Amino acid sequence: MTAFTEEQITQAMARVPHWKRESLEITRTFTFKNFRDSLAFVVHVGLLAERADHHPDIDIRYSSVLLHLSTHSAGGLTEKDFVMAESIDKVASAMGGTP
Repeated sequence: MTAFTEEQITQAMARVPHWKRESLEITRTFTFKNFRDSLAFVVHVGLLAERADHHPDIDIRYSSVLLHLSTHSAGGLTEKDFVMAESIDKVASAMGGTP
């Protein structure tokens, strides 16, 4: 899989409006009621990541979870990152996570 061009990244970012671009990755912080809900969300994200064979970097801080997505093997952002971001957004919405 090849890394997206700047134009492709701009178009794909419109699909995930709550995510932010930071150099060669996209990031988003999700907020939950407590640590248990944050941890449950991370487990769901982990299962998604395993199925997709595409693993985000994850930082848990009690009621917030920061995710970083990038396709390291391609040296940047690819369709895999944006598909994963969309899937993660659906999980967060179902679990009551807020941006």
